Amino acid sequence: ISSNHWIMAWAGLEINTLAILPLISKSHHPRAIEAATKYFLVQAAASTLVLFSGMTNALHTGQWDITQLTNPTSCLILTAALSMKLGLVPFHFWFPEVLQGSTLTTGLILSTVMKLPPITLLYMTHHSLNPNLLTTLAIMSVALGGWMGLNQTQIRKIMAFSSISHLGWMAVIIIYSPKLTLLNFYLYATMTAAVFMALNTIKALKLSTLMTMWTKTPSLNMILLLVLMSLAGLPPLTGFLPKWLIIQELTKQQMAPTATILSLLSLLGLFFYLRLAYCATITLPPHTTNHMKQWHNNKPIHPSIAILATLSITL
Repeated sequence: ISSNHWIMAWAGLEINTLAILPLISKSHHPRAIEAATKYFLVQAAASTLVLFSGMTNALHTGQWDITQLTNPTSCLILTAALSMKLGLVPFHFWFPEVLQGSTLTTGLILSTVMKLPPITLLYMTHHSLNPNLLTTLAIMSVALGGWMGLNQTQIRKIMAFSSISHLGWMAVIIIYSPKLTLLNFYLYATMTAAVFMALNTIKALKLSTLMTMWTKTPSLNMILLLVLMSLAGLPPLTGFLPKWLIIQELTKQQMAPTATILSLLSLLGLFFYLRLAYCATITLPPHTTNHMKQWHNNKPIHPSIAILATLSITL
């Protein structure tokens, strides 16, 4: 983040990747080892492309400064590399699988903190990026993120497709208003952290487990419902603010059709958030479930969940 040199940026990305690998594979489960391997291969390939982009630009311009990215080929390679790191469509295939093989805590880190370095590089080079390419990637990400989340029963995969969809909103606006992208990312990270921490408290990994949540922590149940609605972008909750500002900015840039398409596609995401919220708040499962009911206990809500949830709902 603090570097202006391509070599330092590449080294930072690699250190970042190596730091998260032990967290992904710490359970020693075959699924976790597979997830760590996939994550390493994808991130190493993307980091190599970032370095190649910097070298190509240096070859043509003699500049190693990140902000001096002027070669069109380098811009295309960098966009592809950072899209791969972020998990934008069509480079998204690794992300749901890696998240599914990780714990909820590691999934939270992968969905929030690990997205910051690539977004920062996009922020630093936004003036050189191809707007048509980024708009196409963004629309595809929002569409596929919503579409693929519809039939999922695994909560971690639903959160992965939610992340892909939100990244599409960030990608579409980064050229026109990079600070708005950062605002969107910070609010998304806050809301996602609240959801993951709530799910981690009740150890819910499937929708069927979520159906028995009301018996254990009714107050956490209500918090989760509101935060999910905020993630879906329903007014007057926090999640509505960045989407509204992005649509406003796109309209100013004479991109009303793009804004309309994104708004309609976000309805897909709204459906699976409503599905999650419905499963969390109904009192009895609609069919026989093999999951043991999680009987009520007096465990208090962790203060950090309360703070994040408050920010996610009322900011």
